[in-house]
Amino acid sequence: MIRTQGLSKSFSGLTAVDTVNLQVEAGEIFGLVGPDGAGKTTLMRMILGIVDPSAGSLTVMGNARIESIKKSIGYIPQKFSLYRDMSVMENIRLIGSLYGASAGAIDERAREILSFTNLLPFADRLAENLSGGMKQKLALAAGLMHKPQLFFLDEPTTGVDPVSRREFWQMLYRLNKEGMTVFVSTPYMDEAELCSRVAFMHEGRIVSCASPEQLRTDYPYKILELTIVGRQIKQALQECDLIDINAFGDKYHLVVADPVQAQHSVRLALEKAGFAAFQLEPVAPTLEDVFVALAGEAA
Repeated sequence: MIRTQGLSKSFSGLTAVDTVNLQVEAGEIFGLVGPDGAGKTTLMRMILGIVDPSAGSLTVMGNARIESIKKSIGYIPQKFSLYRDMSVMENIRLIGSLYGASAGAIDERAREILSFTNLLPFADRLAENLSGGMKQKLALAAGLMHKPQLFFLDEPTTGVDPVSRREFWQMLYRLNKEGMTVFVSTPYMDEAELCSRVAFMHEGRIVSCASPEQLRTDYPYKILELTIVGRQIKQALQECDLIDINAFGDKYHLVVADPVQAQHSVRLALEKAGFAAFQLEPVAPTLEDVFVALAGEAA
């Protein structure tokens, strides 16, 4: 479905995307994950034909000329780009007309898509007056008006409340089950878990690409989860043989090579530092653990 070979992009001497080799198969929900500035948006825009690459090659749906297949592609950019002073239905009708559909076909498809996205009761509401989650549903509805086979979404749920995020992903799953290939970038690890494969991008390069399960399986370390109340935890554990310490909400993930030895030394160090109440137990690594390690290796 998507093939890139040595794809690169530079802006005024700054390399935004560096020699990316990528394959996305038909029927996947493919996730692109990485910190801000990693090059995710630039890579996506090159695949879409919006930005010309500085080097390398790509094909989309077997075609090197992206213009010839744009009617088969949908795209939701990071920033809401529809008309805020138009109603939901007016925006949808406009998008439909841009693809050359007849008025009757547009209205039929609009009602179908607005029902799918649960926006039909809000058809007459101005886009400006929609919540963040509803704006993203409207962007999704607009992107689906021409029934694309391949759908690109650039961090579509950033800043959206958790309930709306879950509803949005439920819709993506339904679309995928109906045969649509989805290419989505996201900063959220729980969303990355929902993808069939995930590529981690760091400083313009693809550092790793595999299924979430495989990425966790290939993680070379063990994790001890520390539940504790207090500060200066890292200082208390500085003499312990730990590879890394990362805060996860009100817990800490201690990255270790030998969990048995590490548990013993951590307990002694915490008791010596005066921490009487804490829990320490081995847990399976999360995707966030994996990506923190990959970012460290790539730095």
